Amino acid sequence: MNSQIDFKAITACGECCTGCKKKESGICRGCIESDGHCEEWAQSGSCPIHKCAREHNVQFCGLCGEFPCEWLVKKLVWRKNAVEELTELAEKYKSSLGL
Repeated sequence: MNSQIDFKAITACGECCTGCKKKESGICRGCIESDGHCEEWAQSGSCPIHKCAREHNVQFCGLCGEFPCEWLVKKLVWRKNAVEELTELAEKYKSSLGL
């Protein structure tokens, strides 16, 4: 990740909508704009990671006081380095705020 991150475009799981081909093509509106609706979670119609982040009042999981939780690790099996990436993202976010 580069140092010029658009934190407003970071989803709960740490993905970035900026430059996403699915979003640019209109296939996906983006988790933030659609309040967690994601085709990947078609059975329920919404992303449980997004829902959990909102319940914990954080923009993305790396900012949660319970991070990394076992539940999230199981949900993010498709992202090999998810915990490390979310940790790095949280550090950059806090640094951008001067924390």
